[in-house]
Amino acid sequence: MTMIEFYKMSGSGNDFILIDNRRRQVEEKLGAGSVVEFVQAVCTPRISLGADGLIIIQESTRADFSWRFFNADGSEVEMCGNGGRCAARFAFLLRIAPERMSFETGAGIIDAEVRDNIVKLRLTDPGDLRIDETIAIGGRDFKVSSINTGVPHVVHYVDDLDACDVFSLGREIRYHELYRPRGTNANFVKILASGTIAVRTYERGVEDETLACGTGSVAAAIIAAAKGLASSPVDVRVKSGEILRIHFEKTGAGFRNVYLEGKTAVICSGRLWPEAYARG
Repeated sequence: MTMIEFYKMSGSGNDFILIDNRRRQVEEKLGAGSVVEFVQAVCTPRISLGADGLIIIQESTRADFSWRFFNADGSEVEMCGNGGRCAARFAFLLRIAPERMSFETGAGIIDAEVRDNIVKLRLTDPGDLRIDETIAIGGRDFKVSSINTGVPHVVHYVDDLDACDVFSLGREIRYHELYRPRGTNANFVKILASGTIAVRTYERGVEDETLACGTGSVAAAIIAAAKGLASSPVDVRVKSGEILRIHFEKTGAGFRNVYLEGKTAVICSGRLWPEAYARG
């Protein structure tokens, strides 16, 4: 039977399906089938395995391995912080890479270190930092900041994070004309009394709020530092309740040596039956 071997992992609340495709099992099993349709099918909750995204691990001539990262809607994007942490631990567990490794992404070469279930990921240097712009949504003005931490993110500060309508407002920001054509991720942030940052995120490609977003947590931490509200390392509490720690160096108006650190968990491993991804 044309079963596809997989692992399912969680990075602080983001869940991913990971597939070792170094021997091209995906192409072999799908044949002429579409990878995008495969991703959409298996990431659908309740009908199939369900996940925020799917990661395909492949050979690389430049690093320990390369990846293709797909959001649940089938869109392929350059980078995902929590997905990257899961990919690093997956590669270590399967002896694809050592504890200290590098892997190739659409955003560039990413370095990682695995210590038991904790993974510390060095991201590419962020860019396109813009502080305190005003955008109009539904006849109201909102003050936002934005940055690219491998993928684009917008940050908006709120007084009551629990009451924030992350889905509706996040969707408006995600599709705002200022961020066309590809759109952006939207993060809603509150600085807590302890100095910790609390973040809720609407993720492009998932098209909903997720329990965590690694690159979004990095965006929130760096923008807080740029506004003088935080300094490295910054602890970020995500929707799942877990804490991600963000390390960075501030260099004048920019930032470098950015690291994302937090827990990962292996949920299960097995084989996807054709019924999980074949439609019709």
